[in-house]
Amino acid sequence: MVAGTNPPETGVSGEVHQDRFVGGQDLTRWDTKPGRFLASTVQGISRLLGSHAALVLTLAVGAVLAVALAAVFAEVYESVVQADGVAGLDHPILDGAKTLRSPGLDTIITGYTDVGGTVGMPVLALAIMIGLALRRRSWTPVILMLVAGLGSLLMTIAGKELVGRTRPHLADAVPPYEYSASFPSGHSLNSVVIAGIVAYLVILRLKSPGARVLTAVAAGIFAATMGLSRVYLGHHWLTDVLGAWALGAAWLALVITAHRLYLTTRVHPA
Repeated sequence: MVAGTNPPETGVSGEVHQDRFVGGQDLTRWDTKPGRFLASTVQGISRLLGSHAALVLTLAVGAVLAVALAAVFAEVYESVVQADGVAGLDHPILDGAKTLRSPGLDTIITGYTDVGGTVGMPVLALAIMIGLALRRRSWTPVILMLVAGLGSLLMTIAGKELVGRTRPHLADAVPPYEYSASFPSGHSLNSVVIAGIVAYLVILRLKSPGARVLTAVAAGIFAATMGLSRVYLGHHWLTDVLGAWALGAAWLALVITAHRLYLTTRVHPA
């Protein structure tokens, strides 16, 4: 290996050689006309600004779309939650969660949910982001995780401002209490996005199908239990969590699509 160059598994070389294929599927291949048009457009931007700049610009456009999606979703959600069917779902689930509580379990789940809070989640994400960036010798994990987290935050803020739904009564909640709007559950949305993008970045470098499945399952369990912990503690209604999961999954799909486009500019500079 020539001095000063990166081994194949790191830097741009690693992204081109290892991130391109997952289970035999070529992530830089676009089979639909809209996909090919999108790839061609981003390739043109990459020629002018560079691949990382094209990635940032694509993610920025995606973030605008994500906030718009949150606004539309909020309007639909606001109408739906007024229906008797939703009340018939939220209240029985909360009542059922209350029957499971005990002082010891309350303490454990409160500690767990703090991992996905405004302090715990950024610290955890930052540590993972730095680790991935150093291991890969690439700015790509930094860009993806920072923008993914920012988009998640913007969607949470937009949803809370637009809907302003009241949380369950404090008498039904486990302290410490929270007073911001209930929809969407920020813990639930952020856990889907952060766990999802971390799992995606890890899966790109895993060769074993079993390891890829286990990684995806672990991320899913983390996001699921984080959301359900909010219902158990009485800090959110179940529909707040379900809506947050849907928004988080949509934003995660946009981020992954942006990364696929970035890989396309690296593999096929055009």
